[in-house]
Amino acid sequence: MANHKSALKRIRRNEAVRLRNRYQHKTVRNAIKKLRTEEDKKAAEALLPTVVGMIDKLAKKNIIHNNKAANLKSKLMSKVAAM
Repeated sequence: MANHKSALKRIRRNEAVRLRNRYQHKTVRNAIKKLRTEEDKKAAEALLPTVVGMIDKLAKKNIIHNNKAANLKSKLMSKVAAM
């Protein structure tokens, strides 16, 4: 167990941040899944910018790696374009 006041605070803070990151990551994964299962091209095109923005935010906050974000966006755009 931590002995310093600042270390105890850091433990609490890390847990809060971890839960927030986990929530955001799961939300984006659900949005990606929704986009991948979309059958209608118009609906997919409308949903694409929102999902891309969410992915960019995760990458900016280092929740996911920049290359993973780029790969996800590339695959999603290809899928929507191929519809």
